[in-house]
Amino acid sequence: MKSKLLTNIEESYAELRHKTSWPTKKQLIKSALIVMLASVIIAAIIFGIDKIIDTIVKLLYFGPKGL
Repeated sequence: MKSKLLTNIEESYAELRHKTSWPTKKQLIKSALIVMLASVIIAAIIFGIDKIIDTIVKLLYFGPKGL
């Protein structure tokens, strides 16, 4: 008699193998490029906001000579 764990593993494998639709290589590359581009854009936005806040804080604490 099979254990419940073994049965569960076999069913999970069968579902991954036969019922799941996997992306093609082209779709996977396209999605990865979109994620990388979005990451770069978000990083640039955060960098810009950080620089603006840094400048404001320096002006508040040190005046125009602090820049």
